[in-house]
Amino acid sequence: MLKSMTGYGKASCTFEKKTITIELRSVNSKQMDLNARMPGFYKEKELEMRNEISKLAERGKLDFNINVEQLEVEKPVQINQYIVNEYFNQMKSMASELNIQVTEQSLLAVLRLPETLKSETQVLRDEEWKAISKCLQEALSIFNKFRIQEGQALEKDIVARVNIITTMLEQLSSFEQGRIERVRERLQKNLNEFIPAGSVDANRFEQEIIYFLEKLDITEEKVRLKNHCTYFIKTMQTEESTGKKLGFIAQEMGREINTIGSKANDSEMQQRVVMMKDELEKIKEQLMNVL
Repeated sequence: MLKSMTGYGKASCTFEKKTITIELRSVNSKQMDLNARMPGFYKEKELEMRNEISKLAERGKLDFNINVEQLEVEKPVQINQYIVNEYFNQMKSMASELNIQVTEQSLLAVLRLPETLKSETQVLRDEEWKAISKCLQEALSIFNKFRIQEGQALEKDIVARVNIITTMLEQLSSFEQGRIERVRERLQKNLNEFIPAGSVDANRFEQEIIYFLEKLDITEEKVRLKNHCTYFIKTMQTEESTGKKLGFIAQEMGREINTIGSKANDSEMQQRVVMMKDELEKIKEQLMNVL
């Protein structure tokens, strides 16, 4: 069963007076590349969440976002009156010494100074963390189902292309006998052009023909390519992640197809080889997105 590296999952939950939304997006990548964005007071649990995501996602370029929306207006930021008074008294003292008038603008300037405003520090409580963990698991479940659905579409397309390669491979047999006859005729014709008729040893000529045709024999390549195709399909049906392994098998398929092409020495067979190469390249493109 193939699983795509492209995935999307989103889940939301409500905790007290806020809505927490978790969103996961991924595209293909050779390694795990996780980019996380979340409110600052959730950072203490970031490593734990990263580990949980990486365990399921395994590979891919993944964006992980946590968004918090307040259902009620938050408490306004409070003025630290003690600090403001201290700043303002010092300013009045300096203004008196410098003979400068203190105005409303002076107060605005004081409010821009450090620690004049204060707000309650948000802390991640155990109850809220439990709600986030449950929401994360829901998002991961949806994300995983999305990947499986995408993988099923990939698998259907790849299997169809492997079957085309197998069909083209089977068609090669119908051209092999005719190819041998054409090679024999071509060699005999070329030989007759340069050597007088009757001066050629027929037995030696047959030996040379057999030796030459052995070099053009593609039986072993056909058997290996067929086995690779069978193994490819079998590997796709396993439960584990198979993207890299399938890539290796596809490389071996490519080697056999190239060897058949170099030995074909026949236009009809070369056409089938080109078609097999075309389908294999499309398979390799699809495998780039397989987990």
